[in-house]
Amino acid sequence: MALIVQKFGGTSVGTIERIEAVADKIVGFRERGDDIVVVVSAMSGETNRLIALAKDIMDYPTPREMDVLLSTGEQVTIALLSMALEKRGCGARSFTGAQVKILTCNTHMKARIREIDGTRIHAQLEQGNVVVVAGFQGTDDHGNITTLGRGGSDTTAVALAAALEADECQIYTDVKGVYTTDPRVVEDARLLTSITFEEMLELASLGAKVLQIRAVEFAGKYKVPLRVLSSFEEGPGTLISLEGDEKMEDPTIAGIAFERDEAKLTIAGVPDVPGVAYQVIGPISAAGIEVDVIVQNAAEDGTNDITFTVKRGECDRAKKILDDLKASLKAREVLVDRKVGKVSVVGVGMRSHAGIASKMFKALADESINIQIITTSEIKISVVIEEKYLELAVRALHSAFELGDPDYDKSSDS
Repeated sequence: MALIVQKFGGTSVGTIERIEAVADKIVGFRERGDDIVVVVSAMSGETNRLIALAKDIMDYPTPREMDVLLSTGEQVTIALLSMALEKRGCGARSFTGAQVKILTCNTHMKARIREIDGTRIHAQLEQGNVVVVAGFQGTDDHGNITTLGRGGSDTTAVALAAALEADECQIYTDVKGVYTTDPRVVEDARLLTSITFEEMLELASLGAKVLQIRAVEFAGKYKVPLRVLSSFEEGPGTLISLEGDEKMEDPTIAGIAFERDEAKLTIAGVPDVPGVAYQVIGPISAAGIEVDVIVQNAAEDGTNDITFTVKRGECDRAKKILDDLKASLKAREVLVDRKVGKVSVVGVGMRSHAGIASKMFKALADESINIQIITTSEIKISVVIEEKYLELAVRALHSAFELGDPDYDKSSDS
């Protein structure tokens, strides 16, 4: 017998029919003898509906009341799923985050989990019940309802798995698992049977949308085996676990991530003196704008250009800050490019295999794709390029590193 925490997202529980299908799946696991704790999101579209209701009342609702409002979405789902399980003769008990005693910090709308009391859940499991927990929510020290931010149900599931010392945490989504890249861009993208926490964390941070970064961080920190599966198709999914799997001896690349939502800013001709980079980046960060790639180029005339990327939606705010700094820094000009993207190759095998960068750069050169910025870490190489070449770059790199599914049949495409 195993203890398994399963999480079903909004699409998986988006209708009564889908909730019924999830109940069938859970009953199958119970019949196998496993103890099951289920974490669910609000039904698809419900959170957006609640946000719209709040905005109809006031433009800037208080975060505390928004948390009270948004937490109701998951409460609907846990009750409906528990009913569906009971209809099938499977004992079930639903609990909100407060009832489970998921204790968080007091930051409304983006709280972080501090502690979980598993006593109540264990008592229900001992009685043979499936425990259905509302994701995305908890309470602070003062009993106020808090929410964990978008995608917080993934974090709830992983945190519960850690607290309960579960054998596995399963995240059910609308895809079969983690692919070498987005199959909508590369038709023969291969479903990975396993990947390390490090690789998944890099892929998630670099644009892969399968899992929330916080959930992967939590799973890696507490060594919770994490599996991504489809709610709609049977299959083994992708297991995310600690480094040390035998596949780590295989060469190089686990996957390719890409991000369209990028903008590049350059403040040119600033003095090449100590501290100037902080004078540029400090105010950007202080404004709450997340800076991604940074490069500094010194010129022979004693000046340098500082270039960095931000999310495209933050570009105008960042440019205004640079425009305000321009005179005091004696900069020559501020340049903006809103039509860039980032593509990254990721794999722990990079640590022990030379030549990854040269193969990557050659593949892009063969397609006449110019690299504007390069950044690296132990297990990733990222490049900033023109956005119009982004998908071409992904396909070229996927082919160069031979990541395609050998069983893919092109003739099956309509």
